Amino acid sequence: MARPKKAKELKRNHPIMLRLTDTEYEIVLENAKASSLPLAEYARKLVTGKQVKVKYEIVADIPELKKLIAEFGKIGSNLNQIARHFNSGGIHSHEMQRSIRQGISDIYEMKYEVLKMAGDFRSLSVERSAGQKGAAAHGHPETHRQ
Repeated sequence: MARPKKAKELKRNHPIMLRLTDTEYEIVLENAKASSLPLAEYARKLVTGKQVKVKYEIVADIPELKKLIAEFGKIGSNLNQIARHFNSGGIHSHEMQRSIRQGISDIYEMKYEVLKMAGDFRSLSVERSAGQKGAAAHGHPETHRQ
């Protein structure tokens, strides 16, 4: 079965020629790859002023960072077990709720400190394109304190 034809107003009939240096071309090509778009679509979005999200994946092979990530995973698992306990009718106490809130606050504080030390390069590219400020995209520990 043949592919359906595009409506006449959706056809792209007007080519634009553009010459780039080798360096400029490599930059544009890498950015198109990073945004998971074909080169033509990437250029089209830039020319028409549409937002292009470039995603950078930074891989760090640091044992301390791997250990820290594993610890965050364990903490998340413990929080899920606590939530399951409360959602299934477990006993609620004010002291336990206070401890949980403090634990969550500590987790956000650790996350903020890790991001501050290591730098969150993936969010920086998004923030720069959106014009946001650093801690707002990740949650600042002060906003999660009780």
